Amino acid sequence: MMKTTVKIFGANILFVATIGVFLSDCQEKKQPETVQYQKPNIIYILADDLGYGDLSCYGQTKFATPNIDRLAQEGMRFTQHYSGSTVCAPSRSSLMTGLHTGHTQIRGNKEWKPEGQWPMDSDAFTLAEMFKSNGYTTGAFGKWGLGYPGSEGDPNNQGFDEFFGYNCQRLAHNYYPYYLWHNQEKVMLDENQALARGTYAPDRIHAEALKFLETNKDKPFFMYYPAILPHAELFAPEQYMAKFRGKFLPEKEFKGTDDGENVKLGPYGSQPEAHAAFAAMVTYLDDKVGEIVQKVHDLGLDNNTIIVFTSDNGPHLEAGADPDYFDSNGPLRGYKRDVYEGGIRVPMIVRWPDRISAGTTTNHISAFWDMMPTLAKIIGDSSAWKTDGISFLPTLLGDAQQTQHDFLYWEFHELGGRMAVRKGDWKLVKYHVFDPEITTQELYNLSDDPGEEANVADQHPEIVIELNMLMQASHEPNIDFPFGDEQALQ
Repeated sequence: MMKTTVKIFGANILFVATIGVFLSDCQEKKQPETVQYQKPNIIYILADDLGYGDLSCYGQTKFATPNIDRLAQEGMRFTQHYSGSTVCAPSRSSLMTGLHTGHTQIRGNKEWKPEGQWPMDSDAFTLAEMFKSNGYTTGAFGKWGLGYPGSEGDPNNQGFDEFFGYNCQRLAHNYYPYYLWHNQEKVMLDENQALARGTYAPDRIHAEALKFLETNKDKPFFMYYPAILPHAELFAPEQYMAKFRGKFLPEKEFKGTDDGENVKLGPYGSQPEAHAAFAAMVTYLDDKVGEIVQKVHDLGLDNNTIIVFTSDNGPHLEAGADPDYFDSNGPLRGYKRDVYEGGIRVPMIVRWPDRISAGTTTNHISAFWDMMPTLAKIIGDSSAWKTDGISFLPTLLGDAQQTQHDFLYWEFHELGGRMAVRKGDWKLVKYHVFDPEITTQELYNLSDDPGEEANVADQHPEIVIELNMLMQASHEPNIDFPFGDEQALQ
């Protein structure tokens, strides 16, 4: 056993390990344990704004998600998994880099005109680059949001051999877009020009994803499938709408943008049947998950393919969405843009036949930044890179020797600044961070108050102080995403 004292975020920490490690401003990835199995294929399916309670295997009762439920029946369901952030781009940056929002490069939904978001730098080391360095073919199908077309943040410049979908998450608000991107080629959808709705973009994206599986069936692959459902416009194909029309009365009507110069450029279209549309969209997504699983089976890849299903943050309140009606966040408080549990705790299911015991559930506390070190262990990656994550491979394999996080951290750059830190069962939430005169501090014990209803900050001042110190130590200034007045946070 090796013991070494290192400096992390300005604090001296005694680190005890049984294998060699390297540490810098954040923990550097451990050298992998020797794997005793063939390197598996990885399929990572990321829903968009799907709440903790939006799957029937997590408590949804108004409609069913049988294909995703089957993944849970054949794999492991996580009850305390957290997204990287409470909105799209920083959550995905956390996933791709293995770093929380105090360290990852992209920390907010920052636009780049005329199309795309603020790009990741060329020196970012991503999940896709890790797979490529280990002989994997990589593909991404859906929504990107981490760099405008042709930038250093473009998916082709961040480790993906193939990309098909929306580069810009603002344009991904619309389900019948004028075009999609295939690598550096703009693929025009003539049948969607003007006000026409000819091609439902998720259909086209899904077809390309299935083609990728077929093309790469004989070599190891990593497929990232960041679906755009059920975010933004509440639109679904008619055959799905017909299943739910009239079943969720009274309906909720949304009046959006249906013509004019901004149509299909971000603003949401009108939906007179928002309840039916939401159920239809989640059902559509569930069917597509089922088709991916079936394709893996048909290609004979079942036993050597890991499938992960999760969501990028909590449920949204846009375009007529009604998360309260569907109880989309289950017992949790808050929505997208909140750092309460409802904004950041998400469903996650992992299926790996013959490795993960079927039908298991874990309450292991994990987050998006854990995916990179976990997958690194699985594929035997031997490189060294910085991470805030911890491999949860022992949990997947039923090993009781699972390392636990000392704490988890989030920061949100909109709405006056929001922060949260979880250490064990304690969670500190701060709102209006950029204005010290109105900053709120709320402390919750999640073991007996998962709904964050009883603020006990006044009863435990010493814990509030400790968690505030963790917050300060976790935030590393970023010139592209300054977090309010940086000096005021010190």
